[in-house]
Amino acid sequence: MTLLVFGKTGQVARELQVLEPNAVFLSRDDADLSDPATCAAAIERYKPSAVINAAAYTAVDKAEDEEAVAEAINGDAPGAMAAACAALGVPFVHISTDYVFDGTGTRPWEPSDPTGPLGAYGRSKLAGETAVAAAGGVYGILRTSWVVSAHGSNFLKTMLRLGAERDALTIVADQIGGPTSAADIADACLRMVEGLKGGAASGVYHFSGGPDCSWADFAREIFRQAGLTCEVRDIPSSDYPTPAPRPKNSRMNNSATEAVFGISRPDWRASVADILKELNQ
Repeated sequence: MTLLVFGKTGQVARELQVLEPNAVFLSRDDADLSDPATCAAAIERYKPSAVINAAAYTAVDKAEDEEAVAEAINGDAPGAMAAACAALGVPFVHISTDYVFDGTGTRPWEPSDPTGPLGAYGRSKLAGETAVAAAGGVYGILRTSWVVSAHGSNFLKTMLRLGAERDALTIVADQIGGPTSAADIADACLRMVEGLKGGAASGVYHFSGGPDCSWADFAREIFRQAGLTCEVRDIPSSDYPTPAPRPKNSRMNNSATEAVFGISRPDWRASVADILKELNQ
């Protein structure tokens, strides 16, 4: 029996291919998440030993105009996957987000804290969490934040490009969270799969890089490690309006993840160094 992964070209899926090359990875052509029945059918066809959903609708601002599409991909499809896994009696690991919270306060969010998404993307991801839990199988929902890697489009790669082109950048400094490398998320997902197979409790878990920082401070560290002299000037969120509001507090308490699965919170600064090394190669 084999591991089945939804996703093939996304940041986490790319890293899972490195860590678990013998797994089966499904692209959009193999299983269209906007048609949840195809996702359930794929699970029934492969009869895997475990499933990881590393695919999602991630266009946060675009989701404001495409909420029905986001809801199908991020809400209905994971629910269909979880139900198919429950029918087979195999564990299901699903990646979620800090966007399920409203971003108030300064205390790190606990997995059990009340949710309150600010926009369509967050609502669609919360719908997925609800559907996965309701399926009644063995599952782990891994909420993470600020994902970066050497692949795809992300904040780190954008900063490298802009930092090489400009002398100074204005970066939001009042949104605080934990940058998290896709490689670390992939490793955490695989360890969750093994833990769930071994009887670990189903539920929602948090996983983000530490220490918590602002986007501005994240950019400064990227420039420092990359040897770029671009100056970072702090601005408030109000100076950088977006169609979908961002949570200001994305701090997450990772202690339950470590206690149940033995997964320590990674240092994102070391992850940045690894990503820069990969990009330079």
